[in-house]
Amino acid sequence: MPSSVGYLAGAFVAALALFFGLWWMLISGGDEAPWIPAGLAASVVLLVALSAREVVMRRAWTKYLLEHGSDPSLRSSGEHKRSSSSKTSTSAILSAASRVIQKRSEEADSGSSAESHFEVFQLCQEYLATTDEALKSNNFPGDKRMAVKAGQERVRTLQKHHLLTWARNSSRSLTYEAQQRSRTSDKIEAANRALHCLESAQKFYPEEADLNESSVAIREFIASVKVAHWVELAERSAFKGHYRRAIERYKDALFYLNRETVKDEIRIPGAERIAREIESLQSQLNARKNGSNERSTQ
Repeated sequence: MPSSVGYLAGAFVAALALFFGLWWMLISGGDEAPWIPAGLAASVVLLVALSAREVVMRRAWTKYLLEHGSDPSLRSSGEHKRSSSSKTSTSAILSAASRVIQKRSEEADSGSSAESHFEVFQLCQEYLATTDEALKSNNFPGDKRMAVKAGQERVRTLQKHHLLTWARNSSRSLTYEAQQRSRTSDKIEAANRALHCLESAQKFYPEEADLNESSVAIREFIASVKVAHWVELAERSAFKGHYRRAIERYKDALFYLNRETVKDEIRIPGAERIAREIESLQSQLNARKNGSNERSTQ
């Protein structure tokens, strides 16, 4: 483990240097209260440093636990013994890691954070990779191998549960966020993030029906946002009398409606409505041209 005192001292010195540097620059620029932005910047640096250390140390401890067990006395001194005691200690380490995963799984299920489910999924991945390597080494007797394989099956079940829970909760939260946004670009960005969560889970479980249905629903939402955006622009142009521009924007809406994944019961009526609007605007545009030609001939 790296030194906590050294890391915190370095982070504090960096924040202090940033504070005085910004403070001096703002004083030179004539700022009336230079200590406020300088203090905020230094606080952000400290907060990011502490958060980064927490994440890194948590992952380092997880890796350490899976590789060496929760008891430091179980670490080897650099020589890999192949005696029966070594086999027993390896089995005990894996059992301890499995218990840690089970505990973290219960904590994630009782909490409300989607990220906690993803962390348990990562723990399961590391455990399965470690046990696969241990099984390949052929250091286990028959009964121990069966116990390790049974533990793998339990962890695989937890892995699937927590990945699907993370994908479901994250995509719901991001979809709700997308619906609350006012700008079209923000709506699409949040929806794409939700889609990315689902696609990440689909790489592991491509046959999961809930994931596929949710992905289709989000793609339809993205398509509806794009179509609604261009329809709104077309309506504004038509209201201002810019019929040619309105027609072009309706065609853009029709393009996204036909290109994106949209159910036929939604796509077909929408396309028919847009086609009627284009036809109506084209008639008005032709009428305007004919009226202009008649006035010019007179």
